[in-house]
Amino acid sequence: MQHKKEEDFAIAVTHCERVPGDPSTTYAAFMVFDGHNGAAAATYSKQNLLNNVMSCTPPNLTREEWLAFLPRAMVAGFVKTDKDWQKLGKTSGTTATLVIVDGWTITVACVGDSRCVLDAQGVATPLTIDHRFDDNIEEQERIRASGGEIGRIKISNGEIEVGPLRVWPGGLCLSRSIGDIDVGDYIVAVPHVKQIKLSPAGGRLIIASDGVWDAVSTKKAARCCRGVSQPEIAAKYVVKEAIKARGLRDDTTCLVVDIAPRNSEVPFAPAVKKQTNFQKLLRCISVKEAHIDYDLNIMEEIFDENSPALAERLGPDASVHAGNGLFLCANCHCTLESDAGISVHAGNFFSQIAGNAWEGPFMCSDCKTKQDAAEKDAKQDTNQGSAPQQQGETGLSPPLTS
Repeated sequence: MQHKKEEDFAIAVTHCERVPGDPSTTYAAFMVFDGHNGAAAATYSKQNLLNNVMSCTPPNLTREEWLAFLPRAMVAGFVKTDKDWQKLGKTSGTTATLVIVDGWTITVACVGDSRCVLDAQGVATPLTIDHRFDDNIEEQERIRASGGEIGRIKISNGEIEVGPLRVWPGGLCLSRSIGDIDVGDYIVAVPHVKQIKLSPAGGRLIIASDGVWDAVSTKKAARCCRGVSQPEIAAKYVVKEAIKARGLRDDTTCLVVDIAPRNSEVPFAPAVKKQTNFQKLLRCISVKEAHIDYDLNIMEEIFDENSPALAERLGPDASVHAGNGLFLCANCHCTLESDAGISVHAGNFFSQIAGNAWEGPFMCSDCKTKQDAAEKDAKQDTNQGSAPQQQGETGLSPPLTS
């Protein structure tokens, strides 16, 4: 870490236990936070985010069930952290990237632009999505559909636009974060979540704040520390490369995590040999990397709501989260995607309204709409002095309780 504003934080917890006292439930967690408008939100998130994620996980799950439920728990934990922080009434905000490693399975959740990159077998692959307006058309469309305005800062009587795209009111250049209560409801804390399974050859994770990614590309960050066997030194190489390229303009933070076979002493990311002029002419490396991004010999995608490669491999009728019985509608028992479903306790799972929107059980959108309509009709009947509708008239059974 190299500080400019002292708003970055990095956490590495390598021996967590899902079940206290049971070493077979061990996992590791790694987090990077990049605060803005002060360090308060980042400080609060580093103290509470992981605990909130774990508190949203049902007890007594097998390892396979826990890994299957983890994407939903991450969404719920991020939302809970954001709501709890906003209740304190402070205006600070933060990016957040949380990585949980259990064996060869890696689950990543992020809001903001603190990126996580996997470097495996000579291929650097981002595991996160940057929630910057300049880089994310979908987020621009979401904000505009909600009534927000997106534009750059204007100077010289509005004739010149400068800087990155920002949301107005507020002027934040991120579409997702924890905190930022003063910006409005357009900024949400629902993270992008991705889960993969590494091959037994292992890989290296590079988790860094935008102080790194504003200065070096994903591939350059991976290349500059290949062949370095100790992750602590590899992280220093990445930070050094970023400062060399751009200077210390922002807090610059990097975590490097090596996931390697037991008793492995040989770096699994060897230094890249110099290319000959002939290789450069043929662009051999670029061609190779273009065809290997989704090679199952490197990693297998388990969960990613935006992955066309995963949908193509599994087929159009397959659910990447089905089969474990955890994601069922509480009323009609249809299968829910792990990032979908509406809590019976509150409104839409992804909305920013008050309530326990992260707590199950969950319902599909059709059943929740019917239930809301039935409750509205019953309330109107009560106000008119008539008896509310009976259960049989709506065709719905009461929601399950957790």
